[in-house]
Amino acid sequence: MHLRIALGQIDAAVGDIDGNVRRVLRAWRDAAELDVDLIVFTELTITGYPPEDLLLKREFVDANLAALESLAAAGPAGTTAVLGYVGAGEGDTTDAVHWDVALATRNLTNSAAVLRNGQVVGTYDKLRLPNYGVFDEARYFTPRDVPCVVEVAGVEVGVTICEDLWTETGPAQTAVAAGAQVLTSLNASPYHRGKREEREAWVRHHATQAAVPLLYCNVVGGQDEVVFDGDSMVLAADGAVLARGGQFVEDLVIVDLEVGGPDDQAGSDDQGRATQQRPSVLRTDAERLDPIGEVWHALMRSIRDYCHRNGFEEAIVGLSGGIDSAVTAALAADALGGERLLTVAMPSPYSSDHSLADAVALAHHLDAHYRELSIAGPMTAASDMLADLVVTGFDRGDGRQPGTAYENLQSRLRGLTLMTLSNERGAIVLTTGNKSEYAVGYATLYGDMAGGFAPLKDVPKLLVYDLARWRNRDGEVIPVSTIDKPPSAELRPGQLDQDSLPAYEVLDDIITAYVELDLGITGIVERGHDEREVRRVVQLVDRAEFKRRQAAPGPKITERAFGRDRRVPITNGWRG
Repeated sequence: MHLRIALGQIDAAVGDIDGNVRRVLRAWRDAAELDVDLIVFTELTITGYPPEDLLLKREFVDANLAALESLAAAGPAGTTAVLGYVGAGEGDTTDAVHWDVALATRNLTNSAAVLRNGQVVGTYDKLRLPNYGVFDEARYFTPRDVPCVVEVAGVEVGVTICEDLWTETGPAQTAVAAGAQVLTSLNASPYHRGKREEREAWVRHHATQAAVPLLYCNVVGGQDEVVFDGDSMVLAADGAVLARGGQFVEDLVIVDLEVGGPDDQAGSDDQGRATQQRPSVLRTDAERLDPIGEVWHALMRSIRDYCHRNGFEEAIVGLSGGIDSAVTAALAADALGGERLLTVAMPSPYSSDHSLADAVALAHHLDAHYRELSIAGPMTAASDMLADLVVTGFDRGDGRQPGTAYENLQSRLRGLTLMTLSNERGAIVLTTGNKSEYAVGYATLYGDMAGGFAPLKDVPKLLVYDLARWRNRDGEVIPVSTIDKPPSAELRPGQLDQDSLPAYEVLDDIITAYVELDLGITGIVERGHDEREVRRVVQLVDRAEFKRRQAAPGPKITERAFGRDRRVPITNGWRG
């Protein structure tokens, strides 16, 4: 039997119900014009993912249900659509005061609806509700263990949702046992490095185990601290990838399948399931990004969506002449356009000439606006105001040397400058700190941590260098001198990061082991690190938790990011 399918890989935005309805209808109608039998959309298509505590608002859930009905009525005839929405029970929450009572009363579900010819012809409620990492689905939804199998163009199609596939057995097998000849999977699977391999392994596992094609559709776009890469796929019953969606872009993937029945020459098993498909991919696969390019596009997409969806057309980046601010500025220019980027150099008496030269060159390469605002005068004024309360770099005849307070004062004057420009222009300040610095507290609260979004918050220092080299692959954008020089905060004469931190090759591995792998002291030492060094870094990480709680959000690109992905108490006595 012939089945023409489409994957509607759209940018479903959280809370933008009307906009998401338009996105669905646009893709659905495009598919119908190409005689598609079945189009599969994403998880919680109507509400966007994750809607979080918007689900506590009755009006929000009701609007989502009304949107489902309007989609069913407005969708093109002849093409069946499967899309995600929030289901609700029959209870009334009018008098419910507490969120747990309200949710329990309504029995919310993470659901999929099958729409055809003006009607909802089937629904499925997600069974596997993830409650780890960035996921909180058990907080909001009720699981259901009832399969959904519907007939489309003579083919029995089973419906699953995201986490349903991330287990050896479960809803996929239940749907096949109920007669499904093709499986669909609606997804909101956030990106991190290596995620494609994990996803594909699970999709292949279920396709081959059931011996049926599997249609996997994933959302695309940035949402606060996560970014979705799309990268949807169609797999044959033998596990071969027939087609893929683009990465970090909306896409419509169309594939012709011959789904085998008992008498088909393609062959079948004793249950009539296809053992072979003869696909025709109607759109050439998008070029795949290399591992570093994936990260660049994830960060760029995050910046663009965070800014535009929160009403910012212009971004501001403070340029130090260092690698972190250079990469942040280049990402912002790629995301928003150089003409919408204001770069600001704020030299102090300790800033080197080559750092200023690098800042100027970078702004020129990016076609960005550039201003130089010296903080030397404000440093003098602040030092005079603080007098003998803070040791500054100005000799007061008592022999005392300036310390961290004076260094942080410089950073806070820069933060003050940038935030004042932000207020005046209505532009967002992008902070420039990386994961290595955030981990050990090598960042100043209300200084270089000030801003609205932190693109490099989950990017280790060594990866920042890799990103810079990747961006320069077709010609110099980030000055080579910025990449080659030793990293320094330039807050005192001759300062280098490695005066107070281990080499980044060592530091990044310890942070990965402690933060992402959850290893203790012993386990990290067994990776080949000095125990004293490990204990020092771990102590720095623990002590900096209070800073990270006050940091701007930033996109997750590793397996475990700071923020909602990693939640440890600020006040705790564990030192292991």
